[in-house]
This record gives sequence, structure tokens and C-alpha cells, in this order.
Amino acid sequence: MADRKGRVAGKVAIVTGAGSSADGIGNGRAAAILLAREGAQVALLDYHKDAAEETARMIREERGDCIVIEADVSSEEACRSAVQDTASAWNRLDILVNNVGTSRVPGNAVDLDVDAWDRGLRLNVTSMMFMARHAIPVMKASGGGSIINISSITAFQGGHPNLFYPTSKGAILNMTRTMAGNHGADGIRVNCIAPGFVYTPVVYGGGRLPEGVREKRRDASALKTEGTGWDVGYGILYLASEEARWVTGVVLPIDAGVSAISPHFQTSAQRLSY
Repeated sequence: MADRKGRVAGKVAIVTGAGSSADGIGNGRAAAILLAREGAQVALLDYHKDAAEETARMIREERGDCIVIEADVSSEEACRSAVQDTASAWNRLDILVNNVGTSRVPGNAVDLDVDAWDRGLRLNVTSMMFMARHAIPVMKASGGGSIINISSITAFQGGHPNLFYPTSKGAILNMTRTMAGNHGADGIRVNCIAPGFVYTPVVYGGGRLPEGVREKRRDASALKTEGTGWDVGYGILYLASEEARWVTGVVLPIDAGVSAISPHFQTSAQRLSY
């Protein structure tokens, strides 16, 4: 059994995108495992139930407590139902991790597919609003809570070859700040993590990463090291815990310093965002 420190003991969490798109540890799976390891009861939401079930297997191997909820978070009804199922299981809700997102809408304003753009925005941005819309009343009734939205360092600057991804991820930054102001008086903290070039199943699954790019992504950082889903997961755990009780409205880059070493960042983002 993994060591538990109880940093979120007694809390109930929802993690969207809690599975992984291929074998391994993505941001959502890492967050779910760490929250459970630190004492939270975790609802694992994913469009692909089998992927969430694998995360559940990992958590239960460590004797953690979780449930699996198959959900398409681009549907408001699915979000409402998922929050209701979580509250019914454990009678409260303290933590929401909005992790679902897609980058697969290629093109600039002239040549992108508008229907794909609309679907992508609903998944990357609107789904976070849907989840918060139904989670916040339950969090208020539970005495407060923490919402963590996942953006990307591509939200910080231009230079990306595709219009959709940095646009949608940039919207999450101001949504986070505005939600923090809207709900702070209710004891609800809202923060954002902007991952850098982490090596996760969404990157290497399906052979999407061209030869040599993994090394270039690593070398683009100030630390010259490769990040994983665990690095993002530990950031989520911190923001979910009482250690961050006085932290709200922040955007936390977890990127080994890539976004700090401008002007190299723009070129790196353009070449290496997969």
C-alpha cells in the first residue's frame, strides 16, 4: 500500500478525463491516483469507461476509494448527472479537476473546419463551465471547495500553427480568474494549471510524435528535463489541499521553465506542440 499523508483526507473529488488515451499515466490519471492516495474519495469521469476503469484498478490496488462515471462532459446533462452521482455516493463535493481537452482542430482562421471548431470549444471551454455550474452549489453546501482548470503554456503567446488550441486554452485563463472572483465569498477557490511539454499518453499514443521531437521538447526547457503526468498531478494535489487555502485566481505553469525563457518559448511552442 502506498504511503498516505492525508493531505486531502475526508474530501470528495471529481476528476474529468480520469483515464488515459493509451497505456501510461496522463494528467487526469495521475491527479486521480494522487488525490486518492492522499485520502480523497474520487469520482473518475471519462468518455471512455474502460480507461477510467483502469485508473480505478490502480487506485483500488492501493486501497483507495473511487467510483467510475462514464460521461461526455460536452453535454450539460451528463455533467449534472455526474455531480449528482458523486454527491449521492459521498454526500459532499470538495474538489473539481477540469482536465478534459482536445488539440485536434487543425488550421488557421482561413482553412479550419468551423464545425470542428465549435465542437472543440464545447469540449475545451464550455465543459468546464458546465461542470462548475453544477459542482459549485454542492461545494457551497459542503462548506467550500477547490476547482482546478487545466490550460496549457500555449495560452501565453502566439506562434502556434493552429488557431484553435491556444485560443481555447487562453479562454480558460480568464474563465479561471473570473470564477475565482465570482465564488471566493462562497469559500470556493478556482485556480489553473498550464502544463508544458509533458510526455503523456496523449502525446505518444498512436505514434503521433515525430522522431527527435521528444528530445527537442525536453531541451526547450530551462531545466533540460522531461515532465510527466505526475508533475502535473502533484500541482493539482497542492491546489486541492488546504496547503493552498489562501491561493485563488492563479495560473501555475508546470513546464520546467519553458514559458520563462522568452523569446525561445514562441519558437518552441510553434515547433513542439503536439
